[in-house]
Amino acid sequence: VLYLSSFAQGEEGERLPNKCEVCKYLTVELQAVLDRSSRSKEVLELGEVLDTGKRKRKIKYNTSETRLAEAVDNICEGILQYSVHAERPGSLRYAKGTSETMATLKNLVNKGVKVELGLPYELWDEPSVEVSDMKKQCETMLEQYEDLVETWYFHHQDQRLESFLCERHVLDSSEQDCLKEVWKGDMGKKGEGEK
Repeated sequence: VLYLSSFAQGEEGERLPNKCEVCKYLTVELQAVLDRSSRSKEVLELGEVLDTGKRKRKIKYNTSETRLAEAVDNICEGILQYSVHAERPGSLRYAKGTSETMATLKNLVNKGVKVELGLPYELWDEPSVEVSDMKKQCETMLEQYEDLVETWYFHHQDQRLESFLCERHVLDSSEQDCLKEVWKGDMGKKGEGEK
């Protein structure tokens, strides 16, 4: 029997996401959604002249308020797809997919080893406390800085969203360390290059 309850619970204050991590992943998620919809050639027709039924003006979907509203709507739900990768440093511990640690533990279970994490096996893939907290903080931050997101979308898309929102408006310079962290692949495995 392998007991790892301290691994599952960790030290809460130390593990909860900070403001920098929340801002970083909010912008990652929003930019990803906007990138997916950027290829649309759709044109929206706005306003209607009542007597003729003709539309007044046409707007490209790519620059429309509708696209932004659709992107922002439930953007923080995407945070729930992240897992805590305890083997990674700093903000890089948050990533989509199963962590190496959890994959190893599941492999042990599949080989018949009894592994105790202090929670049922069925809950191993549920969002952790840390990830759920990041989602909640994301929603609060998005609500608080909604006007700035709109300003970026309509007037400053030539700048990276992370730079405009996090560096220039949300975070003090002393809170920006996580923005410099970049995943360079698993440097600990020989024979594998950067991912």
